[in-house]
Amino acid sequence: MRRFRRLRGAEAMRRLVRETRISAEEMIYPIFVIEGENIKNPIPSMPGVFQYSVDRMDEMLAEVAASGIAGVLIFGIPKEKDAVGSQAYAPDGITQRAIRHIKKKYPSLLVVADVCLCEYTSHGHCGLVEGEHILNDETLPLLAKMSVTLAQAGADIIAPSDMMDGRVAAIRHALDEAGLLHIPIMAYSAKFASGYYGPFRDAAHSAPQFGDRRSYQMDVCNKKEALREIADDIEEGADFYIVKPALAYLDVVEAAANRFDLPIAVYNVSGEYAMVKAAAQLGWIEEKRIVMENLIAMKRAGATILITYHALDAASWLKED
Repeated sequence: MRRFRRLRGAEAMRRLVRETRISAEEMIYPIFVIEGENIKNPIPSMPGVFQYSVDRMDEMLAEVAASGIAGVLIFGIPKEKDAVGSQAYAPDGITQRAIRHIKKKYPSLLVVADVCLCEYTSHGHCGLVEGEHILNDETLPLLAKMSVTLAQAGADIIAPSDMMDGRVAAIRHALDEAGLLHIPIMAYSAKFASGYYGPFRDAAHSAPQFGDRRSYQMDVCNKKEALREIADDIEEGADFYIVKPALAYLDVVEAAANRFDLPIAVYNVSGEYAMVKAAAQLGWIEEKRIVMENLIAMKRAGATILITYHALDAASWLKED
């Protein structure tokens, strides 16, 4: 009989032999920045998460900087939207101004800039549209232009989430042409057309006005296709990649980790966050224990970077422990 319990008897022993660990510096905290002044809007479906105007961001950024979290993933919410998402690539757009503020006040924080048109278009889709058809190739120059303006504003990492074919290559070429060869790309390579995104669309005001996103986001049934998407993005120049959502796709994370040697980020998305928060508020689960167990599962599957709305709480709990 093997005595496995010999290594479980005391907390110090359990820590000594622990296989999987998480730390604050592996985490990225998503933030929502909105046009206007003196705004801190709670997001009802995401308790503890807010939309901030630029002049109120320091309330949150100071906490992020003190927590040891690596950085933030920024989403901008413009006042004006149009069919071509022009505020996405305006040099003085809301996201560009927010990035300048962050890098001026908190230069050590990494700023990951989401690249997509959905928050900026009047129709809410991630690319240009013709009738009810999402145009792929015509969208690529706008994504590239957006990426350059975000990098010029100070973004440390460009993260295209649109799921248009060929966008990593287009963005890499545009960044290099602009003299921004040092800016890495964190591609949302395996982004599934998931039901877990519902609360995010409330937060980012990005729900599509017609149809859905299944013609460009991935079918939830397909794992082999996800690996092909990741391989293609790596070939086009991605420096690391994202699997999104996290918890329902840990098999994809593990398969990718075993096949590719680039760092993997997982996005622990709004619906996953909201379910934990709702159950905790009802007293049905122990929030801290469940959150940490979920994050450990993501790391155990092979993730190296955790993008999560739980980041501030998790960083605080890690310090307590």
